Amino acid sequence: MGGFVHIRDEKIALTGDILKCGSEEDTQVLHRVVKGLKEKRESIYSSYIGAILNMNWDAASFNSTVSFPITPALFNSLRIVHGGVTATMIDSAMRILANQLVPEGYGAVTNQLNVHYIATIRGGKMTSTANLLHQGNRTIALEGGYSL
Repeated sequence: MGGFVHIRDEKIALTGDILKCGSEEDTQVLHRVVKGLKEKRESIYSSYIGAILNMNWDAASFNSTVSFPITPALFNSLRIVHGGVTATMIDSAMRILANQLVPEGYGAVTNQLNVHYIATIRGGKMTSTANLLHQGNRTIALEGGYSL
C-alpha cells in the first residue's frame, strides 16, 4: 500500500507542477490527457489512444472515417504532426472498417501497413478515410489516407 500512496502523491505533485509552472501548451496537453482518461473510464471511448486523441469516427458499409483535432501533443521536434500519429490514424480508420466486415465474434488486426508521407501537417483537424479494396475468406485489403 505504501508504494501506491507514494506513486499517487508523485502524480499529484507532477500535475500540480505543470499547472503552476508549465506553459499554456503544457496545460492544454495535460487537460486533453486527463479528460481522455476520464472519458475512457466513463466508456465514452473503448481505447486510451482514441480517448487521448479525442477521436471521432463514422463507419458505413464499405468505408470509415476517423478524425481528431491536431494539438501540440502530436508534434515532433519540428513542430509538425509525428508520422507515427498519422499512421495510427490511418490504421484506426482501417481497423474500424475491418472489424465491421468480419463475422460476429471475430476481430481483425493489421498485418501490413505502408504509409507514404506527402505533406506535413501543422494544425487544424486531421481526417482519415479507409475504403474496402478486397474481402476474401481470411484477409481483407483496405486503402487508407488522410486529409486536413
